[in-house]
Amino acid sequence: MDNDLIALQEVRECLRKTRAAQKKYYQFTQEQVDAVCQAMVDAALQHCQYLADLAVDETHIGVRESKYLKNHFAIHNTWERIKNMKSVGIIESNEDNHTYKIAEPYGVVAAIIPVTNPTSTALFKILIALKTHNGIVISPHPKATHCISEACRIMEEAAINEGAPEGIITCLKNVTLGATQHLMTHEDTDLILATGGSDLVKAAYSAGNPAYGVGPGNVPVFVHHSADFDHVAACLVNSKTFDNGTICASEQSLICESSIAKKLRSALEHQGAYIVNDNEVKMLEKSCTIKGKMNPDVVGRSAYEISELAGFHVPKETTLLVVPYDGVGKEFPLSMEILCPLISFYEVSGEEEGLRRCREVLEYGGMGHTFVMHANDNDYINRWAREIPVHRFLVNTPSTQGAIGFSVSIEPSMTLGCGSYGKNISGDNISAHHLMLVKQLCHIDSAYDKEYIQPMTEHTVHNSQHLHH
Repeated sequence: MDNDLIALQEVRECLRKTRAAQKKYYQFTQEQVDAVCQAMVDAALQHCQYLADLAVDETHIGVRESKYLKNHFAIHNTWERIKNMKSVGIIESNEDNHTYKIAEPYGVVAAIIPVTNPTSTALFKILIALKTHNGIVISPHPKATHCISEACRIMEEAAINEGAPEGIITCLKNVTLGATQHLMTHEDTDLILATGGSDLVKAAYSAGNPAYGVGPGNVPVFVHHSADFDHVAACLVNSKTFDNGTICASEQSLICESSIAKKLRSALEHQGAYIVNDNEVKMLEKSCTIKGKMNPDVVGRSAYEISELAGFHVPKETTLLVVPYDGVGKEFPLSMEILCPLISFYEVSGEEEGLRRCREVLEYGGMGHTFVMHANDNDYINRWAREIPVHRFLVNTPSTQGAIGFSVSIEPSMTLGCGSYGKNISGDNISAHHLMLVKQLCHIDSAYDKEYIQPMTEHTVHNSQHLHH
């Protein structure tokens, strides 16, 4: 049989197997579901470094220490947020009104996993799916099949050892574009959870099944003159060197007032950043983009490796490449999302021009995703919060860790929605409650019953018969 036919058949087998398992899993009580999830969490936490090493060795993307932290975050932080959430049976009741909310799973979730955050995203999606009584079929990125399948194996073995039915978690081994498309469009798929590029998200939304697709990020960060510049620089380096900028919430463009540009540059250089010159800008434009798109060869590479690829040299310990830039759009290729420790740098005259520049960056591939402001002027912050078209407006924090809920108190997630700004169904940090339907059980309202529902009496029957004749 041809490989493409084998891949399609595997999709059907995984869906069939997971569908049968999910029907059995649906009978599990809340206590049983939580026990399964706790077992998976315990197993995953023991293998965070193992999976991090596998991911780097297979994909050659990112930093081992960061991959470990992402795995730990995806399991530990997510579980701490959702472990006490009711997800089975009656989850909310109002005895006064005799109304009840009953949790219902979607059924079988089709989860598409990216190469940039492979094991952490797989662990995260499996956990939130099983917490909400769903089964899950994983479609790994072709360049990360081994590390993702290992993450699935660890979670599946832990779940089965705790009594979950075999097949509740399945993972495609023969990964092709056609197989992923077949998984998303198949009638046995009840919900698509797609994390990846804009083309994948469009395919997910056009597949004919309910879908959570999340768009790309082209994150601008604005620095106000009231900010602590040393803190700003530390946040930027902390964010952009975290797995070498592979999370789509990492900052892509730095905008500041001209009056503070020199001080901000100095603070960045103190943190190991390198300000590139005009010739080096041209070299980076050629090496970091191909035909108007991000060059995948630079994704997750260090600043030193990116400079070597471009054809110039920086110290090996360089943390971040800072690119002085004049515009946004196709004529300025480094103004797009590029997932590595590189950031474009813009100077503006004041608030009006700064707001306009930030909007331009967002409109060039980041609408709805994330924006960061560094400032210590609450009136200024609140004024911008009403103007910027994003769902995550972060203040004085690294963007990468802030957007996923690591450094700020929002929902921990490896799947970040962009809302209608980014043509997504949700602007939330996607989590367990998004994978749960709610059935409403409602008894008749006593006041309505008393006023409008009258039992028939002899008198009303007689009148009714008389009118009929």
